[in-house]
Amino acid sequence: TSSYVLPDFPYDVKCILAEKKCPDHSVRIRIIEFLQADMTKYLEGSLYPNSQQYNIVVNALLQAYPFLDEDGNGFLLWKRALKDRFKYVRRPIEDDEQVLRNKYKFGHRRGQTRKSSFAGNKFDDVQVQKEEEPAYLKGSTMDLHIKWLKQEYTKTQRNWKEVDKRMNVTIEIRRKMINNKAPLKDILRLFPFLRCPYQLFREFQLLTHMDIYKKTVKILEVYSENILSLYVVRNNPINIMLQENLKQHREEDVLKYMKMTAACLLLPDVFGDDSSLFAAVNEEVKAVTPVLEVKNPFNVNACEFALYIEREELAQLNDCTMALAALVAAFHVFDIPCPERIHTTLNFLESLVFEVRNPASLP
Repeated sequence: TSSYVLPDFPYDVKCILAEKKCPDHSVRIRIIEFLQADMTKYLEGSLYPNSQQYNIVVNALLQAYPFLDEDGNGFLLWKRALKDRFKYVRRPIEDDEQVLRNKYKFGHRRGQTRKSSFAGNKFDDVQVQKEEEPAYLKGSTMDLHIKWLKQEYTKTQRNWKEVDKRMNVTIEIRRKMINNKAPLKDILRLFPFLRCPYQLFREFQLLTHMDIYKKTVKILEVYSENILSLYVVRNNPINIMLQENLKQHREEDVLKYMKMTAACLLLPDVFGDDSSLFAAVNEEVKAVTPVLEVKNPFNVNACEFALYIEREELAQLNDCTMALAALVAAFHVFDIPCPERIHTTLNFLESLVFEVRNPASLP
């Protein structure tokens, strides 16, 4: 891997990088997708790079584009994102010997691997294609945009630039549906891209002019150590699980990731809120309001995060940061009232995201 050369990024991505500006979340995802595909090709099809190979690729990226090393934390963030992308690609694979061997090794039950969000959502779309659009949309320009978005969502390779454009154009009809309390299934049927985390974040940004993903990264980085040091969480099962797993790893980025995950999951307990309305850790989701499903939170190779609304999976997420950002964004994007028993936790997060003059603080 010492001779690794960065791939030739798409033209629009190269234009953004040439401006030497920090890319938004959708561009970061595209960069990671190209790096993952290029690494797999370079490693002759292997989906399991080692730590040194990740380091070399991320170093090559940051040497070529130093401005991506945001506040000195860029290396860890890009490496974690690249690792998560490989994990996301491996998850739905059921016919590759190397993948099956490692899934079995790390506790996945053979033949019962989790379906990818794309596979599951594609089936949903096939089922609802026959349903008629609302009468006021038929034959309109909006109807054409919506049909294009639904068709594009079923593709493996999507035109993200065009998706962004058409999601911008259709935001007014989407907000009207949400404000009028249209059923969530109807909103997702017409606008399935809201199932994609980066589109959820983008919608949040269109509404609030805030980059919630970047804000959430900073929140967890700033507060995770403080949260873990609080007496109220000392004997919490999540904290105990964290301490046991910290002993098994030495890589600095892995330890930091585990602590951020634990801090995220412990937030409701810090504020005395109902944690079942925030995240279901290794158990079934029961809440109707937005809630996270988390499996194996401290297993680097087998952890899974998903956002649920109305007990249905909305999106699979790469890590705790993306999961927390998606949870907060979902309440705003879908205009869902916050349950009283989780209000203090969400108020704390929102006061930091929206940079209010006197933000809420840890107890």
